[in-house]
Amino acid sequence: MKTEVTKIDSTKRQISIEVSGDIVKEKFTQVYEKIGKDAKVPGFRPGHAPRDMLEKNYSEHAHEMVLRELIPDIYNQAVGKEGLDVIDLPDISEVKLDGNVLSFKATVEVTPEIKLGNYKGLKLDYKRIEVAPDELKRSVDSLKEARKADALDDSFAKSLGYPDTAELEKTMERQLFLQKEHAQRQKIEGQIVENLISGLDFKIPHSLVERQLQDLLRQAKMDMALKGMPREKIDEQEKELTAHLEPEAKKQVKIYLTLAEIAKKEHIPVDDHMPRKVMEFLLKEAKWE
Repeated sequence: MKTEVTKIDSTKRQISIEVSGDIVKEKFTQVYEKIGKDAKVPGFRPGHAPRDMLEKNYSEHAHEMVLRELIPDIYNQAVGKEGLDVIDLPDISEVKLDGNVLSFKATVEVTPEIKLGNYKGLKLDYKRIEVAPDELKRSVDSLKEARKADALDDSFAKSLGYPDTAELEKTMERQLFLQKEHAQRQKIEGQIVENLISGLDFKIPHSLVERQLQDLLRQAKMDMALKGMPREKIDEQEKELTAHLEPEAKKQVKIYLTLAEIAKKEHIPVDDHMPRKVMEFLLKEAKWE
């Protein structure tokens, strides 16, 4: 197999591919065997027509089958050979099958070249998490109002499934602590993300942006529907919604690609858990202030 890669821009490549000889011959043999099983050739029972008769009657069909079956396999082999990180389906063009020689071109989108800055030792702000007495009191008062209780006593605590007021307050304090911890974690991860992408300038692949945009658009429409908005009203706002969500889609893709690049450098598997694993790695490497 001959392959040649031409760089169109930072996210597009064109692969020129050519195969010949036994690969193409073997595929034609397989195709004619398939055709021959059911082929209706005058003077021969199905499955018994000779190859030359099949070629005479079904050459065009065989040609199409060879292309349909061989191109995907050859394309995948070429991508592997060239080590390309392809992120979308290829655009196949200039297909030629002449005798035992198959050639075609595949234009693909690939992961952009990302020149990472120093992502280790990021400076992050950390504040000690505490639950102040007045915060706990406000939470308790809100609970009493929600339950229309006159006082916080053991009887009230037991009605909620706690042995006494002390245990109820302890649980509420723990919930407030976890809420604050979660909020701080989100804030810190936001700092990490902004530090990572603020100085990066690379072309974001259109196919990934479009995919993410459609996901955001689908979720936005679902939220609107759950709030009772009629279908026709939702459809009327699609253009405006798309324009509004596109910047966020681009940012999310940029963040993902940046985290994926770090994952590759740090030998972290690029799977569904990759963003979380990379974030944990960056948190461990950070400098806390």
